[in-house]
Amino acid sequence: MAEIPILRIGDCLLVSIQVDMHDRLALALQDDLTQRIVADRARGVMIDISALEIVDSFIGRMLNNIAAMSKVLDAVTVVVGMRPAVAITLVELGLGLTGVRTALNVDKGLALIRRIIDNPERDDADRER
Repeated sequence: MAEIPILRIGDCLLVSIQVDMHDRLALALQDDLTQRIVADRARGVMIDISALEIVDSFIGRMLNNIAAMSKVLDAVTVVVGMRPAVAITLVELGLGLTGVRTALNVDKGLALIRRIIDNPERDDADRER
């Protein structure tokens, strides 16, 4: 079975999804990622989906689950590299990706995570607006 690499960048983890996701692979990723968040004391998780041309409700649920698990473990989740067609599909499927922040690329995602980690009160105020 293919494995999705999880790379460490400072106090953040980068997950680059380059293969089609199926149930077992998604569950394995969730388990591996939560273990790595704890082991590395990660404060942020970036999920790069730039290689995904299509997204279905399964992938949307998986992203929501990862964000929820990360939040419980005190890590911020940012999805990077979302294509316009993927965004349209997610909206059409009614998947709002609650708790998942997005950024255009890895650099912007890392900057967003840094901003949130360094100023958590400001992020809470921004979310209430």
